[in-house]
Amino acid sequence: MTKQIKLAAHFPGVNNTTVWSDPASGSQIDFASFEHLARTAERGKFDFLFLAEGLRLREHAGKILDSDVVGRPNTTTVLAALSAVTTHLGLAGTLSSTFNEPYEVARQVATIDHLSGGRAAWNVVTSPDAWTGQNFRRGGFLKREDRYARAEEFLATVRELWDSWQPGTLVGDKENGVFARDPGKFVHRGPQFDIHGEFTLPRTPQGQPIVIQAGDSDEGREFAAKAADVIFSRHGTLEDGQAFFHDVKRRLATYGREYGDLLIMPAATFVLGDTDAEAEERAREIRLQQVRPATAIQFLEQVWSRDLSDYDVDGPLPEIDPDPDAEPLTWGRVRHEKDPLAVAQRWRAIAEEKKLSIRELVIEVTARQQFVGTPSTIASTIDEYVQSDAADGFVLVPHLTPTGLDEFVEKVVPLLQERGVFRTEYTGTTLREQLF
Repeated sequence: MTKQIKLAAHFPGVNNTTVWSDPASGSQIDFASFEHLARTAERGKFDFLFLAEGLRLREHAGKILDSDVVGRPNTTTVLAALSAVTTHLGLAGTLSSTFNEPYEVARQVATIDHLSGGRAAWNVVTSPDAWTGQNFRRGGFLKREDRYARAEEFLATVRELWDSWQPGTLVGDKENGVFARDPGKFVHRGPQFDIHGEFTLPRTPQGQPIVIQAGDSDEGREFAAKAADVIFSRHGTLEDGQAFFHDVKRRLATYGREYGDLLIMPAATFVLGDTDAEAEERAREIRLQQVRPATAIQFLEQVWSRDLSDYDVDGPLPEIDPDPDAEPLTWGRVRHEKDPLAVAQRWRAIAEEKKLSIRELVIEVTARQQFVGTPSTIASTIDEYVQSDAADGFVLVPHLTPTGLDEFVEKVVPLLQERGVFRTEYTGTTLREQLF
């Protein structure tokens, strides 16, 4: 049976795919940018818009990374505002289970679900470092296994709060002056959270807002199989995607879930051209914009923990080894700190085999799933990935804010619709109805 493709739009924001220095790039914080991308995604009948979250501006060698100087607005505030300018598009936001509390997240997401008429989604993540925790009164650091234990109970607690208003609780009996009967009472006692009280919002239009989980680790896959509706991942080839897809789907039965109960939606970039060759050349130019000389050296220093500013970015990798005992130069980004010597050895092997310079090597190892070609080529490739069970759909990450999605919606979406694998109109009112 032909599968229907799911599509989401990732607001470019602050990440290594965004080319903020491009003359065509707009503001990362003005509401007009968020509104433009959301309206474009809705015009293209996308399932949802996805916002990442940054709880602290990232630093390298004591300076803010250039990709973060544009700022990081509050996720739930932006989504609440977008609910007023969209009618069908799902609104997904990232909220950490490490530095938030279940009650506040349950209330924030439920509020967006009510404001939007049932279009809210929550991307559950853990925050991995004490450096980020310094922004919070609690601060501190949780080991990997403790972060996932907290996240699992955090999600379960949030769902208990969402379910605390049982069907029929909202009475609204004006004649007898009774508005609600026993609203929102909850009691949760567990190793991570011990709370009780009353939840302030009735059951939302979706009942349970959509839960997204981002993670490729074994713990992340298991967590998603147990509790998520969508898993957000990264895979660069068809074969890698198929392996991930089948590994996660096979875990569902353990928790009494069906094959279609969890959607797998990797992140993907795209570059369009009038010919495949033109698109390839354009993609090369974009990658050079994304990985500027200073960016390439910073990325290498992230592993080497040494000052490598004197090295030629167009020359070979340093012969000197990383310093595994040095203090990290980069804070707030995922670091290869477990075994930097092994990482360096692997990168040297790649560089030697493919004859890559420092900058070319960084482009090689930081590339995510990328669709490059004519609109027809990209539509065909996306369809191939979905029909061959490498994904259920994709979270598309444009390289420009806010207009980066326009060309895809204008040129690729109609071809997917012609193939009969993507909707021509929204058929439901809630995000859950759209996805499932």
